[in-house]
Amino acid sequence: MAGGTILQKAIDLVTKATEEDKKKNYEEALKYYEHAVEYFLHSIKYEAQGERAKDSIRQKCQQYLDRAEKLKAYLKKGKKKPVATGEEGAKEDKKSDSGDSDSEVDPEKKKLQHMLEGAIVVEKPNVKWSDVAGLESAKDALKEAVILPIQFPHLFKGKRMPWRGILLFGLPGTGKSYLAKAVATEAGNSTFLSVSSSDLVSKWQGESAKLIKNLFDLARQRKPSIIFIDEIDSLCSSRSDNESDSERRIKTQFLVQMQGVGSDNDGILVLGATNTPWVLDAAIRRRFEKRIHIPLPDEIARAAMFKLHLRQNAHTLTEEDFKQLASDSDGYSGDDIRVIVREALMEPIRLVQSATHFKRVSGPSPKDPSVIVDNLLTPCSPGDPGAIEMSWTDVKSDELFEAPVTMKHLLKALATTRPTVNQEDITQLEKFREDFGQEG
Repeated sequence: MAGGTILQKAIDLVTKATEEDKKKNYEEALKYYEHAVEYFLHSIKYEAQGERAKDSIRQKCQQYLDRAEKLKAYLKKGKKKPVATGEEGAKEDKKSDSGDSDSEVDPEKKKLQHMLEGAIVVEKPNVKWSDVAGLESAKDALKEAVILPIQFPHLFKGKRMPWRGILLFGLPGTGKSYLAKAVATEAGNSTFLSVSSSDLVSKWQGESAKLIKNLFDLARQRKPSIIFIDEIDSLCSSRSDNESDSERRIKTQFLVQMQGVGSDNDGILVLGATNTPWVLDAAIRRRFEKRIHIPLPDEIARAAMFKLHLRQNAHTLTEEDFKQLASDSDGYSGDDIRVIVREALMEPIRLVQSATHFKRVSGPSPKDPSVIVDNLLTPCSPGDPGAIEMSWTDVKSDELFEAPVTMKHLLKALATTRPTVNQEDITQLEKFREDFGQEG
C-alpha cells in the first residue's frame, strides 16, 4: 500500500464525522469517528515515522475517542439537549455532571482497548485463496472455521460447531502468515485482529494479562472475529518452576480467555502461527483444536509459486521452464522462491545500469501498457545496428523498454540463492506432526 493512504483515509473519515456532527446526525457521526480512529491507529503502526508524528496522531485519536464516547452516551440515554459539535465537542473537558459514559466505563479498560485498536486490520490485504499455492487441507480447514459459519450459520448447531482454535505450524517461509492474510481478505465482514507477542507484553506489572483479556473482549464486541497471533510460541511457551509471576499470569489469562470461561466465545476464532510448536505449553496446545502442518511446497506448488511471482512482470518462460524450475528448487520454501524471483527480476535492471549503448525498439508504453510505441530504448551491444552510445542516465523515464525476464536469469538466481531450511527443524516438525498435528 502506498505511503500515507491509510492516514489520508482517516482524515477523510474525520471530515465526514465532523460534517455529520454539525448537522446533528449523531449516529452517522459516531460511526465515522470510530472508523477514523481505527485508521489513525493503523497509520501509527504501519505509516507514521518519528515519535513526534505518532504523538500528534495519538492526541487527535484521544480527542475523537472522547467525542465518540459523548455521542455514544447521548444516543444511549436519548438526551434532548444537543451536544457540542465538531472539533469543539471533541476537545471539551469532561464534566462531572455530564452523565457521559466516561463515568460509567472503566478508564483503564478503555485505555487498554484503545491500545489494541491498532491491531484491527481495516484494509484488506487483497490476498485471495487462489494466491496461495498448494496447502489445500489448510485452506479447507480455514474455510470451515471462518467462511462457512458466516455464510450458513444454520448448519452450525448442537455439536456441529466451527473450530475455535487453529494452529499453523511449519518451517519459516512456508506461508503461515500469508494464509492469515488470505483469511483476512476472504473473511467478509469479520473483524480481523492481527497481533504479535510484542503487542501483548508490557513492562508494567499485570498489564500484559489485562491486555490479553481486553483483546478477547474487543473480539467479542466485534463478532464474528478472528484473532491472529504470529509467533505464538514466544507468548505461550511451556510453564516451568523458574518462570516469573508475570509470565505465568500471561499464560493463565490466555488459557482462560481461549476456554471462554464466563464468556461467550461463539463467533471467535483464534489463529496461531509458530515455527517451533514443540515449545508450546501442553494446555495451550490443547486449546488449538486443529493443528495443521504447513510443509515445504511440493513440485506442483513450487511451479505455481514461480508463476504467481512472475505474473505481473514481462517474461519469456514456457510451461516446460516452470516445470524445470520446480524440479530444480526441491527443498526450497515459498519465501526462498520469492527471493529467487526477486533476484532474477533485478537482472534486466543490472543490464541497464552497465550498458554503454542503447537502441530503439517497439513495445508497451511505460505509461499505458495497452499502447504499443516504437520509440523505446533498450540496452544493446556496440556493434548492433542502430546502437546509440549513451548511459542509462541519458534515458528518459518514459522511454526505457522493460526487458523480459528469461530462463537464464532465473537459473542464475537459483544457483546463487541457497535454501534457508534447517534439517534439524524439519526433523522436529515431522515428529510434532506425527504426535499432535495433521498435514496441511
